[in-house]
Amino acid sequence: MSVSARISTPHESAAQATLCVPVTFDNGEAFLAESVPVALAGQSLARSFSKEWCTAQGLKEEPGSTAVIRPFEGSTIVIVSLGATYNNPEHYRLAGAAALRAANGSNVAFFLPTSGIEEPGAAAQALVEGALLSSYRYKTTDADATFDVVPLGLPLPSVETHDEVSEGVRRGEIVANAVNWAKHLIDSPPGAMAPKQLAKTVAKRLENDPEVTVEVWTESRIKEERLGGLLGVGIGSAEPTRLVYASYRPKGANLAHVVLVGKGVTFDSGGLSLKTGAGMMTMKTDMSGAAVVMTALSIASRLGLAVHVSAIAPMAENLPGEEATKPGDVLTIRNGMTIEVLNTDAEGRLILADGLCLAVEANPDAIVDVATLTGAQVVALGDEVGAMYATTDELADYFATASARSGELLWRMPLVASYESHIESDVADMKNIGKTGQAGSVSAALLLQHFTDGRPWVHLDIAGPGRAESGRGYVTKGATAFGARTIVEFLSAVAAATETS
Repeated sequence: MSVSARISTPHESAAQATLCVPVTFDNGEAFLAESVPVALAGQSLARSFSKEWCTAQGLKEEPGSTAVIRPFEGSTIVIVSLGATYNNPEHYRLAGAAALRAANGSNVAFFLPTSGIEEPGAAAQALVEGALLSSYRYKTTDADATFDVVPLGLPLPSVETHDEVSEGVRRGEIVANAVNWAKHLIDSPPGAMAPKQLAKTVAKRLENDPEVTVEVWTESRIKEERLGGLLGVGIGSAEPTRLVYASYRPKGANLAHVVLVGKGVTFDSGGLSLKTGAGMMTMKTDMSGAAVVMTALSIASRLGLAVHVSAIAPMAENLPGEEATKPGDVLTIRNGMTIEVLNTDAEGRLILADGLCLAVEANPDAIVDVATLTGAQVVALGDEVGAMYATTDELADYFATASARSGELLWRMPLVASYESHIESDVADMKNIGKTGQAGSVSAALLLQHFTDGRPWVHLDIAGPGRAESGRGYVTKGATAFGARTIVEFLSAVAAATETS
Protein backbone atom coordinates (compact mmCIF):
# COMPACT_ATOMS: atom_id res chain seq x y z
CA MET A 1 0.00 0.00 0.00
CA SER A 2 1.24 3.46 -0.89
CA VAL A 3 0.34 6.10 1.70
CA SER A 4 0.79 9.85 1.28
CA ALA A 5 0.51 12.42 4.06
CA ARG A 6 -0.90 15.93 4.01
CA ILE A 7 -2.24 18.60 6.31
CA SER A 8 -6.00 19.12 6.25
CA THR A 9 -8.89 20.96 7.89
CA PRO A 10 -11.76 19.47 9.91
CA HIS A 11 -14.17 20.27 7.08
CA GLU A 12 -11.98 18.68 4.39
CA SER A 13 -11.31 15.57 6.44
CA ALA A 14 -14.90 14.95 7.52
CA ALA A 15 -15.52 12.71 4.52
CA GLN A 16 -12.55 10.41 5.17
CA ALA A 17 -13.43 6.79 5.83
CA THR A 18 -11.58 6.71 9.17
CA LEU A 19 -11.46 9.53 11.71
CA CYS A 20 -8.94 9.18 14.51
CA VAL A 21 -8.96 11.10 17.80
CA PRO A 22 -6.23 10.79 20.46
CA VAL A 23 -6.82 10.53 24.19
CA THR A 24 -4.54 10.77 27.21
CA PHE A 25 -4.90 8.76 30.38
CA ASP A 26 -5.02 9.70 34.05
CA ASN A 27 -5.82 7.17 36.78
CA GLY A 28 -7.29 4.73 34.30
CA GLU A 29 -9.64 7.25 32.66
CA ALA A 30 -9.17 8.52 29.11
CA PHE A 31 -9.64 12.17 28.23
CA LEU A 32 -10.38 13.92 24.96
CA ALA A 33 -8.77 17.33 24.39
CA GLU A 34 -11.12 20.34 24.46
CA SER A 35 -10.28 21.24 20.86
CA VAL A 36 -11.43 17.88 19.50
CA PRO A 37 -15.05 18.03 18.28
CA VAL A 38 -17.35 15.64 20.16
CA ALA A 39 -19.72 15.30 17.20
CA LEU A 40 -18.00 13.27 14.46
CA ALA A 41 -19.56 11.41 11.55
CA GLY A 42 -22.96 11.34 13.23
CA GLN A 43 -21.48 9.98 16.45
CA SER A 44 -21.38 11.78 19.80
CA LEU A 45 -18.24 11.39 21.87
CA ALA A 46 -17.75 12.11 25.54
CA ARG A 47 -14.96 14.32 26.86
CA SER A 48 -13.88 11.52 29.17
CA PHE A 49 -14.13 7.75 29.12
CA SER A 50 -14.37 5.85 32.37
CA LYS A 51 -12.03 3.08 33.41
CA GLU A 52 -14.90 0.61 33.02
CA TRP A 53 -15.70 1.77 29.48
CA CYS A 54 -12.04 1.62 28.46
CA THR A 55 -11.71 -1.90 29.86
CA ALA A 56 -14.84 -3.04 28.05
CA GLN A 57 -13.62 -1.58 24.76
CA GLY A 58 -10.06 -2.85 25.17
CA LEU A 59 -8.63 0.68 25.28
CA LYS A 60 -5.48 0.77 27.41
CA GLU A 61 -3.08 3.46 28.54
CA GLU A 62 -0.36 1.84 26.43
CA PRO A 63 0.41 4.24 23.53
CA GLY A 64 -1.11 2.96 20.31
CA SER A 65 -3.94 1.08 22.01
CA THR A 66 -7.24 1.69 20.21
CA ALA A 67 -10.99 1.44 20.53
CA VAL A 68 -12.87 1.33 17.24
CA ILE A 69 -16.42 2.55 16.70
CA ARG A 70 -17.81 1.21 13.41
CA PRO A 71 -21.27 2.51 12.46
CA PHE A 72 -23.51 0.84 9.86
CA GLU A 73 -22.97 3.87 7.64
CA GLY A 74 -20.43 6.68 7.55
CA SER A 75 -16.93 7.03 8.87
CA THR A 76 -15.27 4.73 11.37
CA ILE A 77 -14.04 6.48 14.51
CA VAL A 78 -10.79 5.30 16.10
CA ILE A 79 -9.92 6.41 19.62
CA VAL A 80 -6.18 5.97 20.13
CA SER A 81 -4.13 6.30 23.30
CA LEU A 82 -1.15 8.65 23.61
CA GLY A 83 -0.42 7.38 27.11
CA ALA A 84 -0.22 9.97 29.86
CA THR A 85 1.24 12.87 27.85
CA TYR A 86 0.92 14.83 24.64
CA ASN A 87 4.68 15.38 24.52
CA ASN A 88 6.35 12.10 23.64
CA PRO A 89 7.16 11.77 19.90
CA GLU A 90 7.41 7.98 20.11
CA HIS A 91 3.82 7.82 21.32
CA TYR A 92 2.71 9.66 18.19
CA ARG A 93 4.56 7.17 15.98
CA LEU A 94 2.74 4.34 17.70
CA ALA A 95 -0.56 6.22 17.40
CA GLY A 96 -0.04 6.88 13.70
CA ALA A 97 0.70 3.21 13.05
CA ALA A 98 -2.31 2.13 15.09
CA ALA A 99 -4.60 4.52 13.22
CA LEU A 100 -3.46 3.20 9.86
CA ARG A 101 -3.92 -0.42 10.95
CA ALA A 102 -7.43 0.30 12.21
CA ALA A 103 -8.27 1.98 8.89
CA ASN A 104 -7.63 -1.30 7.06
CA GLY A 105 -6.51 0.38 3.85
CA SER A 106 -8.90 3.32 3.88
CA ASN A 107 -8.07 7.02 4.08
CA VAL A 108 -7.38 8.40 7.57
CA ALA A 109 -7.86 11.81 9.17
CA PHE A 110 -6.02 12.20 12.48
CA PHE A 111 -7.25 15.08 14.67
CA LEU A 112 -4.21 16.63 16.37
CA PRO A 113 -4.95 18.96 19.32
CA THR A 114 -2.06 21.42 19.38
CA SER A 115 -2.73 23.41 22.54
CA GLY A 116 -1.17 20.80 24.84
CA ILE A 117 1.86 20.05 22.67
CA GLU A 118 5.23 21.67 23.33
CA GLU A 119 6.53 20.90 19.80
CA PRO A 120 3.58 20.58 17.39
CA GLY A 121 5.90 20.12 14.42
CA ALA A 122 7.75 17.24 16.06
CA ALA A 123 4.46 15.58 17.00
CA ALA A 124 3.15 15.86 13.44
CA GLN A 125 6.41 14.50 12.04
CA ALA A 126 6.35 11.53 14.40
CA LEU A 127 2.69 10.86 13.63
CA VAL A 128 3.35 10.72 9.89
CA GLU A 129 6.51 8.67 10.36
CA GLY A 130 4.64 6.06 12.35
CA ALA A 131 1.82 5.79 9.85
CA LEU A 132 3.99 5.61 6.75
CA LEU A 133 6.67 3.35 8.24
CA SER A 134 3.98 0.89 9.31
CA SER A 135 2.52 0.86 5.78
CA TYR A 136 5.68 -0.65 4.24
CA ARG A 137 5.42 -4.04 2.57
CA TYR A 138 8.05 -5.50 0.27
CA LYS A 139 5.29 -6.96 -1.89
CA THR A 140 3.57 -3.70 -2.78
CA THR A 141 0.02 -3.41 -4.06
CA ASP A 142 -1.68 -0.84 -6.25
CA ALA A 143 -3.81 0.44 -3.36
CA ASP A 144 -3.29 4.08 -2.36
CA ALA A 145 -4.40 5.87 0.78
CA THR A 146 -3.99 9.30 2.36
CA PHE A 147 -3.12 10.14 5.93
CA ASP A 148 -4.48 13.58 6.83
CA VAL A 149 -3.16 15.47 9.84
CA VAL A 150 -5.80 17.91 11.12
CA PRO A 151 -4.36 20.51 13.52
CA LEU A 152 -6.87 21.72 16.10
CA GLY A 153 -6.86 24.65 18.50
CA LEU A 154 -9.17 26.84 20.56
CA PRO A 155 -10.74 28.29 18.53
CA LEU A 156 -8.12 27.64 15.81
CA PRO A 157 -4.39 26.90 15.77
CA SER A 158 -2.22 29.99 15.40
CA VAL A 159 -0.60 30.62 12.03
CA GLU A 160 2.77 29.75 13.58
CA THR A 161 1.47 26.45 14.95
CA HIS A 162 -0.22 25.60 11.65
CA ASP A 163 3.06 26.22 9.83
CA GLU A 164 4.96 24.06 12.32
CA VAL A 165 2.53 21.19 11.80
CA SER A 166 2.74 21.60 8.02
CA GLU A 167 6.54 21.44 8.18
CA GLY A 168 6.33 18.41 10.46
CA VAL A 169 4.08 16.59 8.01
CA ARG A 170 6.51 17.42 5.18
CA ARG A 171 9.52 16.19 7.14
CA GLY A 172 7.74 13.05 8.31
CA GLU A 173 6.79 12.07 4.78
CA ILE A 174 10.33 12.65 3.47
CA VAL A 175 11.92 10.66 6.30
CA ALA A 176 9.48 7.74 6.26
CA ASN A 177 9.46 7.35 2.49
CA ALA A 178 13.26 7.33 2.40
CA VAL A 179 13.50 4.79 5.20
CA ASN A 180 10.96 2.59 3.42
CA TRP A 181 13.12 2.85 0.29
CA ALA A 182 16.09 1.63 2.33
CA LYS A 183 14.01 -1.22 3.77
CA HIS A 184 13.10 -2.29 0.23
CA LEU A 185 16.76 -2.35 -0.76
CA ILE A 186 17.64 -4.48 2.25
CA ASP A 187 14.72 -6.86 1.76
CA SER A 188 15.52 -7.44 -1.92
CA PRO A 189 16.78 -10.94 -2.83
CA PRO A 190 20.58 -11.08 -2.79
CA GLY A 191 20.68 -12.18 -6.41
CA ALA A 192 18.77 -9.05 -7.41
CA MET A 193 20.81 -6.69 -5.22
CA ALA A 194 24.44 -7.74 -5.71
CA PRO A 195 27.08 -4.99 -5.27
CA LYS A 196 26.86 -3.77 -8.86
CA GLN A 197 23.05 -3.46 -8.79
CA LEU A 198 23.00 -1.98 -5.28
CA ALA A 199 25.48 0.71 -6.31
CA LYS A 200 23.49 1.48 -9.45
CA THR A 201 20.21 1.72 -7.51
CA VAL A 202 21.69 4.01 -4.86
CA ALA A 203 23.33 6.25 -7.45
CA LYS A 204 20.09 6.59 -9.41
CA ARG A 205 18.28 7.93 -6.35
CA LEU A 206 21.04 10.25 -5.16
CA GLU A 207 21.60 11.79 -8.58
CA ASN A 208 18.15 13.36 -8.27
CA ASP A 209 18.76 14.82 -4.80
CA PRO A 210 19.62 18.53 -4.46
CA GLU A 211 23.29 19.46 -3.93
CA VAL A 212 24.40 15.82 -4.10
CA THR A 213 27.24 14.34 -6.12
CA VAL A 214 27.85 10.60 -6.31
CA GLU A 215 30.65 8.38 -7.60
CA VAL A 216 30.55 4.62 -8.12
CA TRP A 217 33.98 3.00 -7.94
CA THR A 218 34.45 -0.17 -9.97
CA GLU A 219 36.98 -2.89 -9.13
CA SER A 220 39.73 -1.24 -11.17
CA ARG A 221 39.31 1.99 -9.21
CA ILE A 222 39.11 0.07 -5.94
CA LYS A 223 42.42 -1.62 -6.73
CA GLU A 224 44.00 1.73 -7.64
CA GLU A 225 42.79 3.14 -4.31
CA ARG A 226 44.41 0.21 -2.43
CA LEU A 227 41.27 -0.95 -0.65
CA GLY A 228 42.71 -4.29 0.40
CA GLY A 229 40.03 -5.13 2.94
CA LEU A 230 37.20 -4.68 0.43
CA LEU A 231 39.02 -6.63 -2.26
CA GLY A 232 39.86 -9.41 0.18
CA VAL A 233 36.22 -9.88 1.17
CA GLY A 234 34.84 -9.81 -2.38
CA ILE A 235 37.48 -11.95 -4.08
CA GLY A 236 35.61 -15.21 -3.49
CA SER A 237 32.56 -14.05 -5.46
CA ALA A 238 32.00 -13.78 -9.21
CA GLU A 239 30.09 -10.56 -8.47
CA PRO A 240 32.43 -7.54 -8.70
CA THR A 241 32.90 -5.27 -5.70
CA ARG A 242 31.77 -1.66 -5.72
CA LEU A 243 32.14 1.43 -3.55
CA VAL A 244 29.70 4.33 -3.56
CA TYR A 245 31.05 7.71 -2.46
CA ALA A 246 28.39 10.40 -2.19
CA SER A 247 28.53 13.98 -0.95
CA TYR A 248 25.79 16.43 0.00
CA ARG A 249 27.22 19.94 0.19
CA PRO A 250 24.70 22.75 0.51
CA LYS A 251 25.69 26.33 -0.10
CA GLY A 252 26.99 28.12 2.95
CA ALA A 253 30.17 28.87 4.83
CA ASN A 254 31.57 27.15 7.90
CA LEU A 255 29.34 24.10 7.62
CA ALA A 256 30.18 21.14 9.82
CA HIS A 257 31.29 18.07 7.88
CA VAL A 258 30.14 14.59 8.90
CA VAL A 259 31.24 11.44 7.06
CA LEU A 260 29.03 8.36 7.24
CA VAL A 261 30.41 4.89 6.48
CA GLY A 262 28.14 1.88 6.00
CA LYS A 263 28.81 -1.84 5.64
CA GLY A 264 27.51 -3.13 2.31
CA VAL A 265 27.90 -6.91 2.29
CA THR A 266 25.06 -7.84 -0.06
CA PHE A 267 25.21 -11.48 0.95
CA ASP A 268 27.32 -13.05 3.66
CA SER A 269 27.88 -16.80 3.45
CA GLY A 270 30.74 -16.48 5.92
CA GLY A 271 33.28 -17.14 3.16
CA LEU A 272 35.44 -20.19 3.79
CA SER A 273 34.44 -19.93 7.47
CA LEU A 274 31.03 -21.00 6.22
CA LYS A 275 27.88 -20.19 8.15
CA THR A 276 25.19 -22.81 8.77
CA GLY A 277 22.24 -22.93 6.39
CA ALA A 278 20.02 -21.32 9.00
CA GLY A 279 22.67 -18.68 9.65
CA MET A 280 22.60 -17.63 5.99
CA MET A 281 18.86 -17.19 5.67
CA THR A 282 18.81 -13.51 6.65
CA MET A 283 22.23 -12.56 5.29
CA LYS A 284 20.81 -10.51 2.43
CA THR A 285 20.31 -7.88 5.14
CA ASP A 286 24.06 -7.60 5.82
CA MET A 287 24.17 -4.51 3.59
CA SER A 288 21.89 -2.60 5.96
CA GLY A 289 24.67 -0.19 6.97
CA ALA A 290 25.20 0.89 3.36
CA ALA A 291 21.48 1.43 2.85
CA VAL A 292 21.23 3.38 6.11
CA VAL A 293 24.04 5.85 5.41
CA MET A 294 22.95 6.52 1.84
CA THR A 295 19.38 7.03 2.99
CA ALA A 296 20.48 9.42 5.74
CA LEU A 297 22.41 11.50 3.19
CA SER A 298 19.41 11.53 0.85
CA ILE A 299 17.12 12.69 3.66
CA ALA A 300 19.58 15.42 4.67
CA SER A 301 19.51 16.69 1.10
CA ARG A 302 15.73 16.58 0.72
CA LEU A 303 15.27 18.34 4.06
CA GLY A 304 17.87 20.94 3.08
CA LEU A 305 19.89 20.54 6.28
CA ALA A 306 22.74 23.03 6.73
CA VAL A 307 25.45 20.41 7.17
CA HIS A 308 28.01 18.90 4.80
CA VAL A 309 27.48 15.13 4.66
CA SER A 310 29.57 12.51 2.88
CA ALA A 311 28.56 8.85 2.72
CA ILE A 312 30.87 5.97 1.86
CA ALA A 313 29.57 2.45 1.27
CA PRO A 314 31.98 -0.38 0.37
CA MET A 315 29.97 -3.21 -1.21
CA ALA A 316 30.91 -6.86 -1.67
CA GLU A 317 29.59 -10.42 -1.61
CA ASN A 318 31.31 -12.74 0.86
CA LEU A 319 31.39 -16.18 -0.82
CA PRO A 320 33.73 -19.21 -0.63
CA GLY A 321 34.91 -19.17 -4.25
CA GLU A 322 38.15 -20.69 -5.48
CA GLU A 323 40.05 -17.44 -4.91
CA ALA A 324 38.47 -16.65 -1.54
CA THR A 325 40.54 -15.26 1.30
CA LYS A 326 41.70 -18.10 3.55
CA PRO A 327 41.91 -18.14 7.35
CA GLY A 328 45.46 -17.06 8.10
CA ASP A 329 45.75 -14.67 5.14
CA VAL A 330 46.84 -11.08 5.79
CA LEU A 331 45.12 -8.11 4.13
CA THR A 332 46.60 -4.64 3.75
CA ILE A 333 44.14 -1.80 4.34
CA ARG A 334 44.31 1.53 2.51
CA ASN A 335 46.35 3.23 5.23
CA GLY A 336 48.99 0.48 5.12
CA MET A 337 47.93 -1.31 8.31
CA THR A 338 47.60 -5.09 8.10
CA ILE A 339 44.93 -7.44 9.41
CA GLU A 340 45.33 -11.19 9.89
CA VAL A 341 42.07 -12.85 8.80
CA LEU A 342 41.49 -15.78 11.13
CA ASN A 343 37.74 -15.94 10.50
CA THR A 344 36.43 -14.96 7.08
CA ASP A 345 32.98 -14.52 8.63
CA ALA A 346 34.27 -11.45 10.50
CA GLU A 347 34.35 -9.59 7.20
CA GLY A 348 32.40 -6.41 7.90
CA ARG A 349 35.22 -4.83 9.87
CA LEU A 350 37.58 -5.47 6.95
CA ILE A 351 35.60 -3.43 4.45
CA LEU A 352 34.76 -0.79 7.04
CA ALA A 353 38.48 -0.32 7.73
CA ASP A 354 38.96 0.84 4.14
CA GLY A 355 35.86 3.02 4.34
CA LEU A 356 37.06 4.65 7.55
CA CYS A 357 40.44 5.41 5.97
CA LEU A 358 38.65 7.26 3.17
CA ALA A 359 36.54 9.07 5.76
CA VAL A 360 39.64 10.28 7.60
CA GLU A 361 41.12 11.63 4.37
CA ALA A 362 38.02 13.80 3.88
CA ASN A 363 39.09 15.72 7.02
CA PRO A 364 35.64 15.71 8.68
CA ASP A 365 34.51 17.05 12.03
CA ALA A 366 33.05 13.65 12.91
CA ILE A 367 32.82 10.13 11.50
CA VAL A 368 29.86 7.79 11.99
CA ASP A 369 29.83 4.18 10.84
CA VAL A 370 26.88 1.77 10.78
CA ALA A 371 26.99 -2.00 10.41
CA THR A 372 25.20 -5.25 11.14
CA LEU A 373 28.53 -6.27 12.58
CA THR A 374 28.52 -8.82 15.40
CA GLY A 375 26.40 -11.57 16.88
CA ALA A 376 27.79 -10.43 20.22
CA GLN A 377 25.72 -7.25 19.94
CA VAL A 378 22.57 -9.35 19.71
CA VAL A 379 23.59 -11.39 22.74
CA ALA A 380 24.25 -8.23 24.76
CA LEU A 381 21.33 -6.03 23.70
CA GLY A 382 18.82 -8.14 21.79
CA ASP A 383 16.90 -7.13 18.69
CA GLU A 384 15.48 -3.76 19.75
CA VAL A 385 18.54 -1.90 21.05
CA GLY A 386 21.63 -0.95 19.03
CA ALA A 387 25.16 -0.74 20.42
CA MET A 388 26.74 2.70 20.27
CA TYR A 389 30.46 3.36 20.74
CA ALA A 390 31.74 6.94 20.87
CA THR A 391 35.19 8.43 21.35
CA THR A 392 33.90 11.68 22.85
CA ASP A 393 31.21 12.40 25.42
CA GLU A 394 29.93 15.22 23.22
CA LEU A 395 29.20 12.83 20.36
CA ALA A 396 27.69 10.31 22.76
CA ASP A 397 25.36 13.01 24.12
CA TYR A 398 24.37 14.04 20.59
CA PHE A 399 23.45 10.46 19.75
CA ALA A 400 21.67 9.86 23.04
CA THR A 401 19.43 12.85 22.29
CA ALA A 402 18.98 11.80 18.66
CA SER A 403 18.06 8.28 19.76
CA ALA A 404 15.45 9.60 22.19
CA ARG A 405 13.88 11.74 19.46
CA SER A 406 13.89 9.00 16.82
CA GLY A 407 12.67 6.19 19.06
CA GLU A 408 15.56 3.98 17.89
CA LEU A 409 17.07 2.78 21.16
CA LEU A 410 20.85 2.91 21.58
CA TRP A 411 23.04 1.89 24.50
CA ARG A 412 26.54 3.27 24.89
CA MET A 413 29.16 0.53 25.09
CA PRO A 414 32.74 0.88 26.39
CA LEU A 415 35.88 1.05 24.27
CA VAL A 416 37.96 -0.91 26.80
CA ALA A 417 41.60 -0.12 26.04
CA SER A 418 42.94 -3.20 27.81
CA TYR A 419 40.92 -5.40 25.43
CA GLU A 420 43.29 -4.38 22.64
CA SER A 421 45.15 -7.55 23.64
CA HIS A 422 42.20 -9.53 22.27
CA ILE A 423 43.07 -8.54 18.70
CA GLU A 424 46.88 -8.72 18.87
CA SER A 425 48.42 -10.71 16.01
CA ASP A 426 51.79 -12.45 15.67
CA VAL A 427 52.01 -11.75 11.93
CA ALA A 428 50.11 -8.49 11.33
CA ASP A 429 49.14 -5.25 13.04
CA MET A 430 46.00 -6.93 14.35
CA LYS A 431 43.73 -9.93 13.80
CA ASN A 432 40.09 -9.76 12.81
CA ILE A 433 38.63 -11.69 15.76
CA GLY A 434 38.94 -11.37 19.52
CA LYS A 435 38.77 -13.94 22.28
CA THR A 436 36.14 -16.63 21.84
CA GLY A 437 32.99 -15.81 23.78
CA GLN A 438 34.35 -12.55 25.21
CA ALA A 439 33.42 -8.96 24.33
CA GLY A 440 33.01 -9.67 20.62
CA SER A 441 31.27 -6.39 19.84
CA VAL A 442 33.88 -4.43 21.83
CA SER A 443 36.85 -6.06 20.09
CA ALA A 444 35.30 -5.33 16.68
CA ALA A 445 34.85 -1.68 17.65
CA LEU A 446 38.46 -1.50 18.90
CA LEU A 447 39.68 -2.80 15.56
CA LEU A 448 37.70 -0.14 13.71
CA GLN A 449 39.02 2.58 16.00
CA HIS A 450 42.53 1.96 14.63
CA PHE A 451 41.37 3.38 11.29
CA THR A 452 39.78 6.60 12.58
CA ASP A 453 43.08 8.47 13.15
CA GLY A 454 41.86 9.86 16.47
CA ARG A 455 38.93 11.72 14.88
CA PRO A 456 35.66 12.13 16.79
CA TRP A 457 33.91 8.87 15.91
CA VAL A 458 30.71 6.96 16.57
CA HIS A 459 30.22 3.30 15.72
CA LEU A 460 26.70 1.80 15.58
CA ASP A 461 26.49 -1.99 15.69
CA ILE A 462 22.93 -2.78 14.58
CA ALA A 463 23.11 -6.55 14.05
CA GLY A 464 20.04 -7.15 16.25
CA PRO A 465 17.69 -4.24 15.53
CA GLY A 466 18.66 -4.17 11.83
CA ARG A 467 15.91 -6.68 11.11
CA ALA A 468 12.69 -7.73 12.83
CA GLU A 469 11.40 -11.30 13.02
CA SER A 470 7.85 -9.95 13.39
CA GLY A 471 6.09 -6.62 13.28
CA ARG A 472 5.66 -4.44 16.37
CA GLY A 473 4.23 -0.94 16.58
CA TYR A 474 5.37 0.87 13.46
CA VAL A 475 8.28 -1.56 12.88
CA THR A 476 7.45 -3.98 10.07
CA LYS A 477 8.72 -7.53 9.69
CA GLY A 478 12.05 -7.83 7.86
CA ALA A 479 14.42 -4.95 7.24
CA THR A 480 14.15 -1.98 9.60
CA ALA A 481 16.89 0.40 8.32
CA PHE A 482 17.58 0.98 12.01
CA GLY A 483 19.80 3.99 12.63
CA ALA A 484 18.80 6.08 9.62
CA ARG A 485 16.33 8.26 11.54
CA THR A 486 18.72 8.64 14.46
CA ILE A 487 21.50 9.81 12.15
CA VAL A 488 19.11 12.33 10.57
CA GLU A 489 18.22 13.64 14.03
CA PHE A 490 21.94 13.93 14.77
CA LEU A 491 22.61 15.78 11.52
CA SER A 492 19.66 18.10 12.21
CA ALA A 493 21.10 18.91 15.65
CA VAL A 494 24.56 19.56 14.15
CA ALA A 495 23.03 21.86 11.53
CA ALA A 496 21.06 23.75 14.21
CA ALA A 497 24.16 24.16 16.39
CA THR A 498 26.14 25.46 13.41
CA GLU A 499 23.45 27.98 12.48
CA THR A 500 23.30 29.40 16.02
CA SER A 501 27.08 29.54 16.60
